Amino acid sequence: MRKQSILAVLIFMTFTITNAQDFAFGVKGGLNLASIGGNAYTGTGLGGLSSKVSFHVGGVVEIPISEKIAVQPELLYSSQGSSWAFYGASDNLKLDYVNLPVMVKYYIIKGLSAEAGPLAGFLLSTNADKEDFKSIDLAFGIGASYKISDNLFAGLRYNKGIMNINNDANINGNSQNNVFQIFAGYAF
Repeated sequence: MRKQSILAVLIFMTFTITNAQDFAFGVKGGLNLASIGGNAYTGTGLGGLSSKVSFHVGGVVEIPISEKIAVQPELLYSSQGSSWAFYGASDNLKLDYVNLPVMVKYYIIKGLSAEAGPLAGFLLSTNADKEDFKSIDLAFGIGASYKISDNLFAGLRYNKGIMNINNDANINGNSQNNVFQIFAGYAF
């Protein structure tokens, strides 16, 4: 299933790119402020979860649809998770994903765009038991970016998890990835 999903996204991106008149490839990277939201850990006495600072890096393609609208598929490595504390001990839960966001961008003024769109994430690794987490994550991203020059851009985004990532039979409730991102990039 995972291979078929990745293949479908890659075929869609390739078809879209080859049919586009004008598009730009680029690379981006930045900071993540990641946390696990939901109700799986509240009221359980297991301790508390808080935000974790990490990073993301990858490639982007901006495909103009009109003068004001563009579609931007991305392929990103994203380190996510949460910090936790339990009876005086603390550590980071590390969840490493390959994320495939597809953002629709609306240019408000020259260079400044608002963006929103779905994101599919595929769990690569974790420092916990991998079986305790679902291998696929779905989220919705919303943000803004600004073209500083023809090649440089920067922005911020919030990815709100909409799918339960908890696969641990001993924990009732839902857990979602929530990630605030600040990034900069270079378009070729």
